[in-house]
Amino acid sequence: MEEPSRRLSGFTRTAGAREPHVWDRAFLPWDAYFGVVWLATAVFVLGADFPSLRYRAPALVLLALLVPWYQWAGRPLLLLEPGARPAAAARYLNVVLLLFLPAACLVGETRLITFALAPHFFMLVRLRRAVLSMAALTLVPVAGWGLLWRPEGYVLFLNSVSAVATFTFSSFFGAWIIRIIEQSTGRAGLIAELESSREEVARLSAERGALAERERMSREIHDTLAQGFTSLLMLAQAVRSELAADPAQARRHLELMEATARQNLAEARALVSGGGPADLDAGSLPDAVRRLAARHDPPAAVSVTGTVRPLPPGLEVVALRTCQESLANAAKHAGPGAAASLSLAYGPTALTVTVHDAGRGFDPALPSPGYGLRGLSARAAEAGGTVSVASAVPGGTTVTVTLPIR
Repeated sequence: MEEPSRRLSGFTRTAGAREPHVWDRAFLPWDAYFGVVWLATAVFVLGADFPSLRYRAPALVLLALLVPWYQWAGRPLLLLEPGARPAAAARYLNVVLLLFLPAACLVGETRLITFALAPHFFMLVRLRRAVLSMAALTLVPVAGWGLLWRPEGYVLFLNSVSAVATFTFSSFFGAWIIRIIEQSTGRAGLIAELESSREEVARLSAERGALAERERMSREIHDTLAQGFTSLLMLAQAVRSELAADPAQARRHLELMEATARQNLAEARALVSGGGPADLDAGSLPDAVRRLAARHDPPAAVSVTGTVRPLPPGLEVVALRTCQESLANAAKHAGPGAAASLSLAYGPTALTVTVHDAGRGFDPALPSPGYGLRGLSARAAEAGGTVSVASAVPGGTTVTVTLPIR
């Protein structure tokens, strides 16, 4: 109960996570409430039978001074954050007591305005001081009124009971409302933290998704366009050396270059449109593998075993990219003219893709300097598959990818 934000405020800035608190929306109702209670008190004082106007007039003057004091000093403080100006708040409330207590001692009806003044104490000071001030606001006027006018015993008793009831009511409900607001503010803070955490999770998820998409596009470009450009470069070098010595072979390589360029263009369009590999659009997976093998130099042998059937598109893409990457590695590293073979084995629960080249081979224990095998392994892992690479120097290389069929 010691935090300033725990006390009731007509215009507190502590908003909920989704919308402002009810007590944050406007201060005009507090102005109207103060004005109505003040006017009712003035009417009761003017209509009182006791004491005479001689004593009621000073009480009315003191009551009237509360209005400009509220407008000039009290209202601006109530619009601030609770506890923002404790010295000014104490000064305002002390003056309120100095104006109210003499009037309440002179005319008992003046005590009606207690219901308008009590919220100010709970709004501006800590709960303990607010309760003590409420004791002065409710009990002292009855004691002073009794000492001044010496009323009959039962009248003093009734006024005392009324004062105690007012004090109890104000203190209890003031503290209760403060605790409700404190709990609501705490929950609003928790909701705000939760929403902030959710926003952070969403941001991290978006970043992770962007990274995953960037990695996927990198693999696609590496397995299609980059490999195609590498083949074009190697074929162009071969044509340069064959133009004079072997024109027929040069023409064959030029035709292969044209086919590779067309295929690269088709793959580029597929990447832009977000579709699958261009080879798969024109037929089944074995047909796509055969077309891919025909573009290899020299053409690779293809064997298909098991019951050929349509598989999930993602699985066929992984299988085709495995063949592309393995043949590209064979063209770059196996050595000129190294023969290659492709095998598709359709099983009941798995598709096995095997690519073998009879090239110079490499030591699998050494780290791979390129991206190809790492990308191939990552792609297979995303489909729940496994990759094994067997190679010897010399002896060629065999890449086997097993993809489960769900």
